[in-house]
Amino acid sequence: TEEETQQQLCQQQDFDPVHRFKMLIPQLKESLQNVMRIASLNLAHNTAIDNGIKSSDAAVQRFDKSLEEFYALCDQLELCLRLAYECLSQSIDSAKHSPNLVPTATKPDTVQTESLSYSQYLSMIKSQISCAKDIHNALLECSKKIAGKSQPQGML
Repeated sequence: TEEETQQQLCQQQDFDPVHRFKMLIPQLKESLQNVMRIASLNLAHNTAIDNGIKSSDAAVQRFDKSLEEFYALCDQLELCLRLAYECLSQSIDSAKHSPNLVPTATKPDTVQTESLSYSQYLSMIKSQISCAKDIHNALLECSKKIAGKSQPQGML
């Protein structure tokens, strides 16, 4: 029903790195403001102590904790951006190496004129597997040749 659809949409948005990035930006701004506020208060407090106006008995907020929170949010944002970049790269590679869709039984209405039949899809996958095996074998041959050249000639 409609409630289930909204719940699924929220779950999808939780896994979407771009949406998560957008959700973290306001938190990052707030954290930066907090870091600057605490730094300002600590600077004013230390200046007052240096000038002899106050003693060091007054409690001040810890700058390192607020800075650590800011850096943690920056790390989360970096991870979101890296994940989004990886998703985009995989999508581009997928479109490049398998540009045509295969109709599925669950969504028969998505059949398009350029869609591959299942047998065509299988043959394409078999050719990709064959190509990967050829590359693997070529790398194995090359590594054997390199390993053979590194042994002394008299010792076989």
